[in-house]
Amino acid sequence: MGLDLRLLRLARTRGHWRLLERAANAYSRLGEHGAGWIAIGLLGAAIDPDRRTSWLRGARIVAASYALNQILKFIVRRPRPELPGLPPLSRTITRLSFPSAHSTTAFAGARAYSRLTSAPALYTAAALTAISRPYLGVHYPSDVLAGAALGTLTAEAWPA
Repeated sequence: MGLDLRLLRLARTRGHWRLLERAANAYSRLGEHGAGWIAIGLLGAAIDPDRRTSWLRGARIVAASYALNQILKFIVRRPRPELPGLPPLSRTITRLSFPSAHSTTAFAGARAYSRLTSAPALYTAAALTAISRPYLGVHYPSDVLAGAALGTLTAEAWPA
């Protein structure tokens, strides 16, 4: 069994209480299609008119990172993990796993908005999103790491 599978099995068998599983699932749903991260940018633009352009730039970065993620996902076509006796705790849009779109958009958003608001809070939120995916059994840890890297690189490469 490879490291990726061992880490996934660890995430699926440790720290599982019904309330925590429900909370992780609800929190993870905020990341569908990057919607929560795009909403942060739109809300920031609405309440911070002096930096509206920067907030909207961040929302565009999140949307673009999602589009790049989907292109890669359909090129790589890695199936989602299946652990005997440990079914996923969340529904997914596709059966494709690599890279994690939740992690991609979360880290793109954290990087894009980090100059506008609390970077530690943003990166904590992004990390919780990323960790929730193997915990829920819908991504391998390498899917999450690749997504975090893709999101960060997308935000870094975006013209100012």
